[in-house]
Amino acid sequence: MKKVLSILLITSLVILGTVSIILSTVGIETDKFNKLISRKISESNNYIKIKLNTIKFKLDIKELSLFLETNEPFINYRNATIPAKNLKVYIDFFSLVKSETQIEKINVILNEMNIKDLNNISFIFKPSNLKSFIKNKIKYGKLNSEIEIYLNENNQLDNFIARGSVIDLKGEIIKNLNFEETKFTFFADRSDILIKNFFSKAGPVEIKDGDIKIKLLTDISIETNFKSNLKYDENFVNYYSFLKNNQIFENLINLQANFNNNFLISFDNTYKLKDFSFSSRGKLAKARFLFKDQLELLPLQETIKDFSIINSIFETKLNSKGLSSVISGEYSLNNNKPLMFNIENFFYNKKTDLIKLDLDLDYEKIIKLEIINYTKPSGDLANFSINLKKQKNKIEVIKMNLKEGENLISINGVNLNKGKLLSLSKIFVKTKLNGNENNNFAVSIDKKISITGKKFDARNLPKILSEKSRVNYLSNISKEIDIDIKNIIAPLSEKLKDFKLIGNIEKGQFVKITSKGDFGGNNYLDISMKSDKRNEKKYLEIYSDLTKPLLTGYSFFKGLTGGKLLYSSIIDEKSSNSKLLIENFKVINAPGMVKLLSLADLGGLADLAEGDGISFDVLEIKMEKNPNILKLNEILALGPSISVLIEGYQDSSVTSLRGTLVPAKTLNKLISKIPLIGDIVIPKEVGEGLFGISFKMKGPPGNIKTTINPIRTITPRFIQKIIDKNKNFK
Repeated sequence: MKKVLSILLITSLVILGTVSIILSTVGIETDKFNKLISRKISESNNYIKIKLNTIKFKLDIKELSLFLETNEPFINYRNATIPAKNLKVYIDFFSLVKSETQIEKINVILNEMNIKDLNNISFIFKPSNLKSFIKNKIKYGKLNSEIEIYLNENNQLDNFIARGSVIDLKGEIIKNLNFEETKFTFFADRSDILIKNFFSKAGPVEIKDGDIKIKLLTDISIETNFKSNLKYDENFVNYYSFLKNNQIFENLINLQANFNNNFLISFDNTYKLKDFSFSSRGKLAKARFLFKDQLELLPLQETIKDFSIINSIFETKLNSKGLSSVISGEYSLNNNKPLMFNIENFFYNKKTDLIKLDLDLDYEKIIKLEIINYTKPSGDLANFSINLKKQKNKIEVIKMNLKEGENLISINGVNLNKGKLLSLSKIFVKTKLNGNENNNFAVSIDKKISITGKKFDARNLPKILSEKSRVNYLSNISKEIDIDIKNIIAPLSEKLKDFKLIGNIEKGQFVKITSKGDFGGNNYLDISMKSDKRNEKKYLEIYSDLTKPLLTGYSFFKGLTGGKLLYSSIIDEKSSNSKLLIENFKVINAPGMVKLLSLADLGGLADLAEGDGISFDVLEIKMEKNPNILKLNEILALGPSISVLIEGYQDSSVTSLRGTLVPAKTLNKLISKIPLIGDIVIPKEVGEGLFGISFKMKGPPGNIKTTINPIRTITPRFIQKIIDKNKNFK
């Protein structure tokens, strides 16, 4: 009995083994399940139509499950033919003996698809912009894929898994910019899509080792990590039209960089953007900009034509709050020696419109600040740093420093609105010139404007004040002002000690001044200003025992030396009416005067002007000024050797002067022949030589031409002016 049982067991095992081998290899061919499978699949989804060829009944040993397999089945989904290569249908073995057969899983291996195949079925994809992208942007590519469909107890779709690879994908990003040599593998189910080993090229950008994770639950999110190599040169501008209109790329010559990138974006179930973030970090090997128009950045003395960033670390972050970036490394201007720099930018979203900037760099070329007579020599290394915030039209300079050796210029707490000053915490300046300290002072604006210190170099101040500027950068400032400087270095190396000023500023303009300074040797400077609010006029008066420090910035007074100066002016909102009086001075080596005397053939006077100079008892200038023109009503100079009367005007385009010049000897002789001032007439004598010359000077700045005419008669107006001035002066 045992022997019979053993034989039966062995026989059963052999039969079972044989059947298993057959089922797991060649299978058992049958057509009994064709209609069943087609019907069950159609029941699970009404949009699917399927026709099966010969079916083989097989065994999946790994899963210990029975399945039905067929090759080249016909599958139609929403009237689109799915190019299936192989179909496997896994069934519940025990359900075969029941009235209802249970399908557990369907496995479909698709034929390799080209772009035409993908376009034919692209309308089944969601969202619609994905369909548009596939249809209009994809040009070529090959897709290999496999899909596993899982059904529930009611043979309804429960889940699916799709896996495969894409190779040789090519398409268009925007006009004239394509991506190519793209390949990746993918895995997807109802909740996630995973893309791995992503490689692609797009213009100057090469993407390597990328991965993408897409979550398809209630909300949709996309996260990707990838490496990118960037190799750009100016030739790309010719290929990509969108670069031509970009100022950055217009000047960019080449760019080489390697980055590691992360990107995350999320949408709601209507595909509306919810949130996003992008970060990138890497090395910027080189970025070179060549500017068509040279950049002039004051106070730098060199114009910038070529700018490069070299061997720098780059990091940027972009999200719904804004954009931040950090670049740290080396830079070069005009192919000079590379120097260190670090820059951090924070650009917040449009709602706040806030920008933050931190910049720190070294600089070794010339820097010149004329207002304080500071020049950094070329070759000496300086460090410049600035920390500021900008929001719409407002700029806050939190801190700015320029440091070079023992020289320091520090600015803190500056607030500007539309380029105009609102407030200032402190400016501190300490500089040296030729090894000697020339500036050491501080400026602050709190309850009042305070300027205090040991030294201030004002040698360039007259020149700067004479330059025309229609912008009042202090128009938002209305405060008391207090200036106390122990030593001021005035033009021509004159020294003004113990300079003190108290006054008021309204809307950036002085309305009250009381000031005094000591030139030494009993020579003083006094400045006063008063305002009359009833007639809206200001009355300015300046007295100085020295003239040259105040006049050195004006070419008209070149060659003038000695004398005392009194200047008075009545100023209203649109114009000023002024009078300048200088007494007891000389004119030495003044080019215009020497030329005038030489052309008039007054040789002795010309020699005098080039030697010890021509002395004058008094110079009086009466003038009116408005924003467009300076009208010189009268310029009268009276001296023992020569007298001059001039009138004219000056605007932005031309200077026009005309006048009369008479040697004093001839003038005195003429006047002595006149019995009564009221009877002055044009003299009739013409045989005693020339009385003098009349002249005209006219032309644009830098090209003024002079014409001379000898005169035998002098107008009564000229003679009367000379006589009146002589009386007043005596």
